[in-house]
Amino acid sequence: MPAEVVFLGIDIGTSGVRGCVINADGKELSSYRVTLPNPKINGTSIEQEPAIWKRASDEVIKQLAKQLQPLSIAAIAIDGTSGTVLLCDDTGSPLSPALMYNDQRCTTEAKQIAQIAPAECGAHGASSSLAKALYLSRHHPEAQHICHQADWIAATLTGKYGFSDENNCLKLGYDSVELTWPDWLNRLDIERKLFPNVVAPGSSFGSIRPEVAEQLGLSKNCQVIAGTTDSIAAFIATGANQTGDAVTSLGSTLVLKIISDKPVFDAKSGIYSHRLGKHWLAGGASNSGGCVLKQHFNQQQLDTMTPLLKPGEKTGLNYYPLPATGERFPRNDASLKPQMEPRPDDDLSFFQAILEGIANIEAEGYQQMAKLGASAPQRIFTAGGGSHNPAWRKIRERTLNTSVIIAEQTEASYGSALLAKQGYLGTTS
Repeated sequence: MPAEVVFLGIDIGTSGVRGCVINADGKELSSYRVTLPNPKINGTSIEQEPAIWKRASDEVIKQLAKQLQPLSIAAIAIDGTSGTVLLCDDTGSPLSPALMYNDQRCTTEAKQIAQIAPAECGAHGASSSLAKALYLSRHHPEAQHICHQADWIAATLTGKYGFSDENNCLKLGYDSVELTWPDWLNRLDIERKLFPNVVAPGSSFGSIRPEVAEQLGLSKNCQVIAGTTDSIAAFIATGANQTGDAVTSLGSTLVLKIISDKPVFDAKSGIYSHRLGKHWLAGGASNSGGCVLKQHFNQQQLDTMTPLLKPGEKTGLNYYPLPATGERFPRNDASLKPQMEPRPDDDLSFFQAILEGIANIEAEGYQQMAKLGASAPQRIFTAGGGSHNPAWRKIRERTLNTSVIIAEQTEASYGSALLAKQGYLGTTS
């Protein structure tokens, strides 16, 4: 009987590369992480050498392949930070450091894109993949390929460059509704040959190169599967998989995503959509979130007050908690000021009022997406540090009038492992 096959997901994050291996039942068998050095920052320029990602990814694969013997890794899928871009020559060698997802130097290119790109396009802004590719192509006219972080690492395994996935390509200008590169790109000073062939996440990029398989301790039959962005991989990890399933990330900021039967694009509301299998993943991000709490309380105070909250009793205060002036979603208003007055005499009431205010923003966000045509939430999975506050969960359930579920899995690498499994089973069924 052949050894059981397992599936590897790799998440290339800001601070490290994490690998997660699951079996056919979705059970996590092992994980391994390699720390990455910080990107180089010079003003608005934020760069990293791609070779750093490759060394870390190779180490993760080697260690997990060794740990799991005699199990055989049948497929690998990779996610990376959305908007991290490099240009390569015809052999896949990078022509410069990669421009990281939060690099903001490409303001001139962003203005050029803004003049011709549709408002609903995901390529707007100095941090978009397209702005960075346009900038890099002017410095490297010899370039042959635009690569995102995830598809470049995948290509080092297969030897096939010039392929990417629909999710990473959204910020490069790809039309995920028509499934094509739009004609307006011809009006930019960038060669169309640089743009990758685009496939759906979970599609096969091909088999790993035999010499690479031997070097990393993998089977020569191991498949490399098209991945996605880190945030979408984290969404997939939660188990949300049907229309109306939503994920709220309660981190420093508040991020909402929901599976919808139709795409929603609305720049005025800060809403965009990714294609996700037969459905769409609509989402937006508010500036509100845990960062507001940390402005007013330290962790010890929060830990002390949390058990004393009274989620069944409303404070009656109508806050819109923001860390500073300006909001992205559900109100895209750079001049919107925080509303956190009047402040009660006791800290506990103030704390609860902030939590109620964030819950109100969450509800408004899902209502805004539904108003524009997205599906209404049927169940909401929760990720992030705030998901472990039971009183806040009760406040949110009351406000949202929807069941709130703590996600068992939130690691992007686990979501990529699920994509690897999906892709492998799709090619072998």
